[in-house]
Amino acid sequence: MGGFFGAVSKNDVLLDVFFGTDYHSHLGTRRGGLAAYNVKDGLQKEIHNIENSPFRTKFDGVFENMSGNSAIGCISDYDPQPLVMRSKAGAFAICMVGVVANKKELISKYLEETNGLFSEMTGGKINTVELLAALISQKEDIVEGIKYAEEVIDGTISFLIMKEGGTLIAARDKHGRLPIGIGKNGFGHAVSFESFAFEKVGYNKIYELGPGEVVEITADSFKTVVNPKREMKICSFLWSYYGYPNSTYEGVNVETMRYNNGRRMAKNDLDNGAFLKVDFVCGVPDSGTPYAIGYANKSGTNFARAFIKYTPTWPRSFLPTNQAQREKVAKMKMIPVKELIDGKNLLFVDDSIVRGTQMKETVDFLYENGAASVHMRSACPPIMYSCKFLNFSRATNVDELITRVTIKELEGNEGLKHLAEYSDGSTQRGRAMREAICKKLRLSSLEFQTLEGLVESIGLPKEQLCTYCWDGKDD
Repeated sequence: MGGFFGAVSKNDVLLDVFFGTDYHSHLGTRRGGLAAYNVKDGLQKEIHNIENSPFRTKFDGVFENMSGNSAIGCISDYDPQPLVMRSKAGAFAICMVGVVANKKELISKYLEETNGLFSEMTGGKINTVELLAALISQKEDIVEGIKYAEEVIDGTISFLIMKEGGTLIAARDKHGRLPIGIGKNGFGHAVSFESFAFEKVGYNKIYELGPGEVVEITADSFKTVVNPKREMKICSFLWSYYGYPNSTYEGVNVETMRYNNGRRMAKNDLDNGAFLKVDFVCGVPDSGTPYAIGYANKSGTNFARAFIKYTPTWPRSFLPTNQAQREKVAKMKMIPVKELIDGKNLLFVDDSIVRGTQMKETVDFLYENGAASVHMRSACPPIMYSCKFLNFSRATNVDELITRVTIKELEGNEGLKHLAEYSDGSTQRGRAMREAICKKLRLSSLEFQTLEGLVESIGLPKEQLCTYCWDGKDD
């Protein structure tokens, strides 16, 4: 995934953009970049590999080399960015967040129609950001180019562009699956994926872009140059997992939603007679913790942190490309509080269950430390589809999802015709899937939040939310 941050001001903004970009480190760990503009030096940029070192460390000396009253930054799990480009519409720096599903077709069409060229990365890949810049540059000005790119792209792309001269242009993806907010202080404006990032560096949130909206931003003002669309499909998984607790999207705070969701899961168990008398309710840290607090508060059960993740020197465990490395890192990060595990019946709440690999490691770890029983609640419904819009779900191949694997073991390909039934824990198929997953993962019981409960916890109308990974609906 990834995130971006930009600012334009009467003062030098590189420090703000440095910290604002760093506050997106939870969204990506491969590449980090900054670009700035000042009258003397023009557009400047610096990009680093951050796979084995935090963003802050790699950019520690950037203030000696760059400065500007306008700057943008990006953290990405994919292509190096931001890039500085020159076109007939002028020079600009560009970064993006999202996915271009028809990238190969767009590259072929561009090369055929323009006789242009791209610089190749390792393995012959084309930088997606360079492709987007090429599409934008086919039009007379950048805004018209953004509109054109949005028309031809099959996927989800949000742009942040800094023009030569310092004006910023922010463009939210046409379905509004990703957020973009604008903040203001006494000297200028900031724009960010995560709203808390500009609030933390001294900007007050004043605006949130609508789906497909394009905004030009200067130190003094901002104006809409492409009006927002009426329909929105913001990704529900932002609240379920990816969003940082302090962030707010469409007026809904992430941490508050997670408490509400935990309470609703407890209510579901109480209403369905599935509530268990356990010693402690625990969260699978870190994102499962607020769900567990909500569950514990509603159910009247004591909350405890049965194990702690030691994270200061470890990368995010699901991001290494090697599965064995992911499992090893995940296990090494877990440090038990044995007094809260040994002989105890525990109910854990996790944000989601994707492949189930890490959860199996967690459950085995708990039994190795003396747990009497381990029950699990997932804060979102069973994931039945891999995200085709943002690559949000950690399983890029739909056949890797533990739900699909289990269903095919139970019923073969015939079971894939009944995914909605398997999602529902009240049906025979739904119960069978849950029991089979329990056996796989050594769980004493398992239940998932319902889609209705998740939507209620977010608090936005269902038609404004993308729930594709759970129900397969993309309309």
